[in-house]
Amino acid sequence: MQPMHRQVFLLATAQALFQIVSVLVMTIGGLAGSILAPSPEWATAPIAAMFLGTAVSTVPASMWMTRVGRKIGFVTGASLGTLGGLVAAGGMMTSSITLLCVGTFLAGCYQGFAQFYRFAAGEVSDDGFRPRAISLVLAGGVVAALVGPLLARWGGELLQPTYTASFLFLSVASALAVGVLLGVNVPQSVDTADERAAVRPLREIVLQPTYLVALFGAVTGYGIMILAMTATPLAMVHHQHDLAATSTVIQLHVLGMFLPSFFTGSLIARFGVLQVMLTGITLLTGHVLFSLSGTGFYSFTAALILLGVGWNFLYIGGTNLLTRTYTTAEKGKAQAANDLTIFIVGLAASLSAGVLQNTMGWQALNMWLLPWLGMAAAAILWLRISPKGVAIRV
Repeated sequence: MQPMHRQVFLLATAQALFQIVSVLVMTIGGLAGSILAPSPEWATAPIAAMFLGTAVSTVPASMWMTRVGRKIGFVTGASLGTLGGLVAAGGMMTSSITLLCVGTFLAGCYQGFAQFYRFAAGEVSDDGFRPRAISLVLAGGVVAALVGPLLARWGGELLQPTYTASFLFLSVASALAVGVLLGVNVPQSVDTADERAAVRPLREIVLQPTYLVALFGAVTGYGIMILAMTATPLAMVHHQHDLAATSTVIQLHVLGMFLPSFFTGSLIARFGVLQVMLTGITLLTGHVLFSLSGTGFYSFTAALILLGVGWNFLYIGGTNLLTRTYTTAEKGKAQAANDLTIFIVGLAASLSAGVLQNTMGWQALNMWLLPWLGMAAAAILWLRISPKGVAIRV
């Protein structure tokens, strides 16, 4: 195995373990919160705390890793996840939603570091392998799709209080990631004097049309996915589905998120990144339509699978497009600004999901996603017909 391929494999393994953590929180965070929350509107507070942790840690993580290297940063993040699982389990044992949220906040800080695995894959790869490397790292989430909901379900009643063992599983997965990440070796980028002198202000980087469309596409995919995924367990319980059915739907959803990663990079190489992003918009629209078709198990299943695949195309497409908008010397702040924005939107989506589900209901919540999808499609089409878009399509 070539060194480049070995590093991508390690990053994909680390991604799988990290996504197990994320899927665990997304599957049971709202249900655990509903047990401890003072009112139903605060049920999704543990999930929102995870995204708050990510939003708070994203910029410091990116900037710190530009100085100390990817390995130190990644190991630090996984260590925070290990601690977070223990704290969250303590929250369940002491019936403290505050402690539960502190634990998921630390898991979110882990995510603040782990989200850069995909960029690290691009940094260890040559130009020809880069789109596939990014996709393959995200494909590590397939393992999480199979394992995460199962651990959430098995841990539900394994120890009392309910869900204590689930959060202990979270801690174990994070500890395993520490071991994997000790083998990662992402070379420190060396900037020439000319590159350092030519570094543009962040405002100039962000205001590039290509950067804005890449960011808006990724934000749309991520925000819509988090809003709907966070609301799903609450909506399914409301419509008399049990934890086993909810876990199955989340499992199939996460498979939809990551299974396409095995070929998304090839699709981008063949059809162009903008076409793949537009396909993602179409699939997310299909999610909305299936959510409006009913509240039975199969309606939830079809909607959540399309939600996952649509997220995959938009998120990987947006990441690929973003890498074309900055130089090596600019990557730290360009990547941090992108991911900070994404996770602020994720925080808002996760925090509002419980309120919207409670006040509007599952179908009305999803119907209001259509205008957002329409704006994202318009932005991608605008870039596609612009002179810059002609070059991007290759």
